[in-house]
Amino acid sequence: MTGVLTTDGGTAGAGQRAPRPGGTARLAGWRPSPYALLATAFLVLITVLAWRNNIISDFGQHASAIERIKADPLRPANPLVDLSGDNSPYYSPLIVVLGLIAKVTGLAGWQVLKAWAPVNLAFFLTGIAAFSRTLSRNRWVPVLALAATMLLWGIRPAAWSGFLNPGALTRNATFPSTFAIALTLHTWALTARTARARAGLLTHAAIGVCMGLILLIHPITSIGAAAGIAAIVIGWQRDWNRAVAARWALTVAAGVVVTVAWPYYDVFALAGDTTVDKFHKQLYGRRLITWYGLSLVGVPALWLRFRRHRLDPLPVLWLADIAIASYGWFSGRYTYGRIFGLLLFPPQFALAVELVRARPWGLARRAMAAVAAGAAAIGLAVQTGSIVQIPHLQHLATWSSYRWATDHISVGDVVLSDDYRATHVLPAYGAFLVSGAWPDPSLPVEVRNRRGHDVRVYFSPHATPAVQRLVATRYHAKWALLDNGQPLPADGKVIATNPKSGERLVRLGSTSR
Repeated sequence: MTGVLTTDGGTAGAGQRAPRPGGTARLAGWRPSPYALLATAFLVLITVLAWRNNIISDFGQHASAIERIKADPLRPANPLVDLSGDNSPYYSPLIVVLGLIAKVTGLAGWQVLKAWAPVNLAFFLTGIAAFSRTLSRNRWVPVLALAATMLLWGIRPAAWSGFLNPGALTRNATFPSTFAIALTLHTWALTARTARARAGLLTHAAIGVCMGLILLIHPITSIGAAAGIAAIVIGWQRDWNRAVAARWALTVAAGVVVTVAWPYYDVFALAGDTTVDKFHKQLYGRRLITWYGLSLVGVPALWLRFRRHRLDPLPVLWLADIAIASYGWFSGRYTYGRIFGLLLFPPQFALAVELVRARPWGLARRAMAAVAAGAAAIGLAVQTGSIVQIPHLQHLATWSSYRWATDHISVGDVVLSDDYRATHVLPAYGAFLVSGAWPDPSLPVEVRNRRGHDVRVYFSPHATPAVQRLVATRYHAKWALLDNGQPLPADGKVIATNPKSGERLVRLGSTSR
């Protein structure tokens, strides 16, 4: 039987047994693939760890947005402060869907978001398999690709929205960024199949719709996703002519229509916003090696692919992502550093493919395999240490629970707090803040600055009771959450205390609505 030539130089179908007749016989002969077994075990492990992990980081903002959609799907309030949510970029298609699920089921926003973890993970894991199949038919490629994408990061654990290593996934498995990256992998796979074979208009339109959804769900991921689509089309598109060009023009048009038609916010208004750039500077500098350095073991594999095909999508995409990250550094638009999560994919996938190519191996390939194995061992130790308390290994910080306080706070109550962790966690349970933990571009700068100033005044050691009452009344604050050592407001009554940290939840009796 003649096999089908694949990009890794092997054949698909050669030497395979003929399928057994009859459904029962086929079922009896079925065995799960190595990747299916590994991916299932990984999904269960990360789902359990993500569910058990206390609310941390940006989870509270996304859960709060779900809660606002649940309360009013058409005109949701701002996720963090008690103002209108018009044009807030938190209201992506994914968040709206989750908000509607919360409304139908009656579940709290944080419960829906926590329960979404296995969906995101399954979508991501199937995305790895789908994209791997466009690179090689070998069944071990997705296994190695999953191992590479999980382990080949750096010598210190890195957790950020859009970073998908085991330690990070225990925190952000539920995040929209994880869904966006999973959709990116599936979109790349669909693009590869489309470029290699003549596809219909609906397929091209579907790629555009996916691209539009990625842009709305996680704008920075969409830049890397678009670069990947362009690299695949440049490298693998056959028989360029006017009809083919028209189909890809349809793809672009479909993506634009989806983004322009979205009623909740204008994604293109974010292009010139520099509000959060200062927070992303830490993605660069000395962290280039400590956070991402192990991925460099995949660069020789990219070089091998480039030697065989000058326009191979993986090295082209890697160079494009480097250019995007470099632009972020030299322009001061450090938010573009979020591309590092996708920048690691090309060397990781290239290494997976090259390690299963047909033998005999030369000395260079054996050296590459040995170095890759050593890097994977280091990555395994680092990632294990990020989720398990093992002495002498680096750990990611964990946050304590705030259920001791949120059990007393109702959805929609306004809380005064200047604590970094509290302002991230409390919105997960439906509370509003006076000043958000993360700048929302939909709020004018003067509004954000005034609110931040008023919170600092309220918690100043020189604030008088009259000033505190004025601030609390201005924002209809019903509660104040005090760090250990902050003085009790004159009209406040302690309702609950965290015995470990000394934090106190205070009811502001004279200012409650």
